[in-house]
Amino acid sequence: MSDAQFDTSEPQTARIWNYWLGGKDNFAVDRAVGDQIRQAFPDIVDNARASRAFLVRAVTFAAEAGIRQFLDVGTGLPTADNTHEVAQRVAPESRIVYVDFDPMILSHARALLTSSPEGATQYVDADGRDSAKVLAEAAGTLDFSRPVALIMSGLLGHVTDDDEAETMVRAYLEALAPGSYFIALDGSHSVEHGEAEKIWNEQANPPYVLRGPAQFARFFDGLELIEPGVVSAPLWRPAADDAKHLDVVCGVARKP
Repeated sequence: MSDAQFDTSEPQTARIWNYWLGGKDNFAVDRAVGDQIRQAFPDIVDNARASRAFLVRAVTFAAEAGIRQFLDVGTGLPTADNTHEVAQRVAPESRIVYVDFDPMILSHARALLTSSPEGATQYVDADGRDSAKVLAEAAGTLDFSRPVALIMSGLLGHVTDDDEAETMVRAYLEALAPGSYFIALDGSHSVEHGEAEKIWNEQANPPYVLRGPAQFARFFDGLELIEPGVVSAPLWRPAADDAKHLDVVCGVARKP
């Protein structure tokens, strides 16, 4: 698919994150905004890497807990250790549905739609806020009478109204069977991160809102939080003892 089929005049979330993660699926306009944000908030690249590392640990945790179905809403561009790769390393029979609606991500769907012979993957081209459409299409691959791990990594910040964001999360969770898991991550607020948020919302698309840990924890109301609860991403079951706090908040919880 040629670049002419993409809007290269406006920076896009997935492409900026791809740039911070060292990927090649981005344009000059994405790199320019990415560099502006990094100048205002140097930790943003560490945040991006910590977010990906948390996702790997959380998906591994869910798979080791017996989850064999994953719904990754707002997946972004494929990179190393995608959800299906992580889950199927633990359980090759795992089934994964990815959801996004960025045209560039759609062009990379073949990269996502790989699977172990025992498992399956599906790509749903939809806005994650349209839970009814997502759930209906995902039902072609996932059995919602059985537990599912719902993943929203970097998505909720783009739903800038708190009530709308909570309503969206509830709509998904109500469709999931008991024993399902909710894995979520987003940027959290600080003065420096606030400056980056301002640059983002002036120039990039779609807009983004930073929420503090207490606000973010509300998305897990009614669920059983897995220890250590809602924390900075590097501090969620870290692989090393020298993990440091970053302005990115996460949590994993089980539906009772």
